[in-house]
Amino acid sequence: MLVRINSENPDPRHIQQVVDCLRDGGVIIYPTDTVYGMGCDIFKQRGVERICKLKGIDPAKANFSFVCHDLAHLSDYAKQISQPVFKVMKKALPGPFTFILEASSNVPRMLKNNKKTVGIRIPDNLICRSIVRELGNPLMSTSVHDSDEFIEYTTDPEVIYDNFKDKVDMVIAGGYSNMQASTVVDCTDHDFRVIRQGLGDLDEFL
Repeated sequence: MLVRINSENPDPRHIQQVVDCLRDGGVIIYPTDTVYGMGCDIFKQRGVERICKLKGIDPAKANFSFVCHDLAHLSDYAKQISQPVFKVMKKALPGPFTFILEASSNVPRMLKNNKKTVGIRIPDNLICRSIVRELGNPLMSTSVHDSDEFIEYTTDPEVIYDNFKDKVDMVIAGGYSNMQASTVVDCTDHDFRVIRQGLGDLDEFL
């Protein structure tokens, strides 16, 4: 199903439609402030298993990120965030960053990798944050890659729908996306180590 949602004024009825799908264990593709993401409710094992099968990976070895609504929401799933790290995150988020933090006990066991860390995102995109807020817990998320080996990410949701309509339950068309993924920052040592440079420039917030 293709669902068109206005990126500046998301219709609550459409948001609820997406949330109902997620609560039923559904898998969706949705816009962020970087590339389109594929996600499910972190507490729905069926959704997690479907995404892992689509990506061809073991959940225990995956590096999925959690999409949260705000910093208060984020703190439920990460622990021991130092004051310097929190100050930078407060300035940088919502924004195009994934911060790798130590996972709290609230993270489902099947999503804890061997390092017991979690990548946290708060995208600057009203559609996905409205979905997460209404859902009440994070989305497990991974980037949607293009089937063309020469193009890493597709920016057009109509093309994404054509490619994934038989693989996911819902594709949300919320406008064209960026071609760059998020900047990934490892904060597990209470410092900042950029392990993937993407759309976000961390130096602006240090």
